[in-house]
Amino acid sequence: MTTTEESPHLTSEGAQEMAPRAIAGGTEVLREVGSVLRISEAEAGQDAPDDAETTIINMGPQHPSTHGVLRLMLELDGETVLRTKPVIGYLHTGMEKTGESLTYLQGGTNVTRMDYASPIFNELAFCLSAEQLLGLELPPRATWIRMLMSELNRLTSHFLFLATNGMDLGSTSMMIYGWREREEGLRILEMITGLRMNHNFIRVGGTAADLPDGWQQRLTDYLDSIPERLEEYEVLMTNQPIWRERLQGVGSITTEEALALGATGPILRSTGYAWDLRRDMPYLAYDEVDFDVIVGTYGDCFDRYAIRLNEVRESVRILRQVIEMMPDGDYRTQDKKVTPPPRARIDESMEALIHHFKIFTEGFKVPEGDAYAAVESPRGELGVSLVSDGSAKPYRMHVRGPSFVNLQVLPHLMHGGLIPDAVAIISSVDPIMGEVDR
Repeated sequence: MTTTEESPHLTSEGAQEMAPRAIAGGTEVLREVGSVLRISEAEAGQDAPDDAETTIINMGPQHPSTHGVLRLMLELDGETVLRTKPVIGYLHTGMEKTGESLTYLQGGTNVTRMDYASPIFNELAFCLSAEQLLGLELPPRATWIRMLMSELNRLTSHFLFLATNGMDLGSTSMMIYGWREREEGLRILEMITGLRMNHNFIRVGGTAADLPDGWQQRLTDYLDSIPERLEEYEVLMTNQPIWRERLQGVGSITTEEALALGATGPILRSTGYAWDLRRDMPYLAYDEVDFDVIVGTYGDCFDRYAIRLNEVRESVRILRQVIEMMPDGDYRTQDKKVTPPPRARIDESMEALIHHFKIFTEGFKVPEGDAYAAVESPRGELGVSLVSDGSAKPYRMHVRGPSFVNLQVLPHLMHGGLIPDAVAIISSVDPIMGEVDR
């Protein structure tokens, strides 16, 4: 933070109603650093002096608009937010450490529960990292099935955002419609994987099963229904004057700020910076399909909403190409070191039974080394780093969760806004706390 002689209240973060540095006390100086509130939780619980110019309040963790168990400490001047401090840890699960006690075969069951709105991406990043260590080359059909599942899960995640974004801002109709579209997508995921969420469908070496009969027609019917419904969303929200005034110019951020804070996904793209791992660092078969990277202009809440709405259209476009280009063949590698034998062979062959027993009880060994694989999740770059010591379990596992990184953008988005704007800003970031408190 810097001050000027002309105006000691003017800092690099903008005008702030604080006392000049020369007469400010130590605690106040500590609080005055940028848009981030820098006081302890104990200090926040103390009664403020009667002559205090600002107020500190808690928003969350038990609040309908804080997306689960996010707590925000807000320093207010009236209804204006001066500084913000996100407080996390209320949903801590220890998934990274748990992953080091599970075999690579069991790892998918653990990571799928992090971002419970888009579990397929958790499984995919973990498996891509493990496959780097193994040096596995997947059959083409396994790659395309993974891409199909990823884009279908992106649809359900974005529809969840549209539903909750509408709910947070008073658009009850949008909440109902968003849940409806998401529900239909979840039914297709259930048809393919057997589960509505936490699928554990993507496994090291491929997928747990092949696509079921009738999947093309079921998915095509779903995709055909989406464009007309998106037009309804445009009427309900995009072209609604109240909706636009509620979001335009609220929670703005520049490209430089977003990059400095490590933001990715719709937050970064809302500033006009076209960065999407599917295009810029292609994985799976994304370099074989056509799609556009959607960007904004102003980096505000409206841009982040509009990006996700239009990314639904691009996911529909990708899925139609996947349906047409889906190759035949195996849905998983035939490398017996990592692939269990088919269920039918267990009843016919003692060798297959022993192989099945050993791979599920002991797992498979992975060569020593380290690997990092990243995918473009609905919330940004989701990466999994694995370190192997040559055993059947990761020596170290670390996850680069986009929700965790994006949370540090909140103080900057909220700075200078009003309390009602805080709800809109949190919703536009779309954090999933299971991924944050891992």
